[in-house]
Amino acid sequence: MKKIAVVYWSGTGNTEQMAQVVAEGAKNAGAEVEILTCDKFDSSKVSSFDAIGFGCPSMGAEELEEVEFEPMFTSCIPALSGKPIALFGSYDWGDGEWMRNWEEDCKNAGMLLVADSVICVETPDEKAKEECRTLGEALAVKS
Repeated sequence: MKKIAVVYWSGTGNTEQMAQVVAEGAKNAGAEVEILTCDKFDSSKVSSFDAIGFGCPSMGAEELEEVEFEPMFTSCIPALSGKPIALFGSYDWGDGEWMRNWEEDCKNAGMLLVADSVICVETPDEKAKEECRTLGEALAVKS
């Protein structure tokens, strides 16, 4: 059985909802899943999982949350090279630039994105939830 981590930061609860649905998708595909807020995850835990889903909303000028999430993620980058990952998050303005930048940074660091990232405007609707389930399934199947 594949072991998947879903690691996230959420300020309003929208990205937390997405994390729950990503985890549901991975479980439905037969994986063992652990959901963790970013303050409970660090680079020492990366090797414990076959794949990892990371969720962070857009903050500030379309960037990752800079106090908790971004430092945690940056510290994990060396351990994530070659690791199957997935990215998701919500936003309430802009056009998703933060996610495009994050995807590019991950690819340049050698991470393996298992599927297209999922973003949604504010609270995830049914379409976003279905995309999150599919993302979770991809983490379980492609890892």
